[in-house]
Amino acid sequence: MSEPGVTESGMSESAVEAINEVPMRVVLADDSVLLREGVRSLLEDEGISVVASVDDGHQLLAAVADTRPDLAIVDVRMPPTHTTEGLEAALAIKRRFPDIGVLVLSQYVLREYATELLSTETVGVGYLLKNRVTDIDRFLDSVNRIAEGGTVIDPEVVRQLLSLSEKQNSLSALTPRENEVLETMAEGLSNRGIAERLYVSISSVEKAISSIFDKLGLHAGQTTSRRVAAVLHYLDQS
Repeated sequence: MSEPGVTESGMSESAVEAINEVPMRVVLADDSVLLREGVRSLLEDEGISVVASVDDGHQLLAAVADTRPDLAIVDVRMPPTHTTEGLEAALAIKRRFPDIGVLVLSQYVLREYATELLSTETVGVGYLLKNRVTDIDRFLDSVNRIAEGGTVIDPEVVRQLLSLSEKQNSLSALTPRENEVLETMAEGLSNRGIAERLYVSISSVEKAISSIFDKLGLHAGQTTSRRVAAVLHYLDQS
């Protein structure tokens, strides 16, 4: 029997609590000081530690290598050309440090960016529009899910893709409900989250997902997550 105040592992309960209370560590990269400091303030108010705040891709890569954060929040467009420096840095982070989550922020819906980021076949990635930061609860939920290894795609991106995909026939085998489930999967929701969003049972969601995998030819045992592969198929066909 364990001594009072001591866990079975031999660690004191206070030591375990201290480990569990270690805050998430984040690196911010955005050339807009206003947005960068706004996000910093928002995160720090939630007890999240911002270990570095930079304004270009080179500084971002150096900061990530030095601090090894749990998550990097990155603007797509940064100096010097303001095109894809942020995205390229985000992809470099996932290649070098696959366990570090990456949340890419963009001013506009740019489908190819979301597709390229998801194609890294790693965990902990997200693509959100910048105005999503103003929805504080949803933004913080996305930050936590990505840091924990989840995948999050902005709902507006998904809506636009769904509209485009209606012109394609490669997903025509899916029922309307299966399309809804796949759309919410693309947002990164768990089975429980999908059930709550669509007001259906978790078992109904599980059946729909199983049917989606079968219809898209995604069989168990594949090296790529079938969930991610389904979302990639959805994006590629849009």
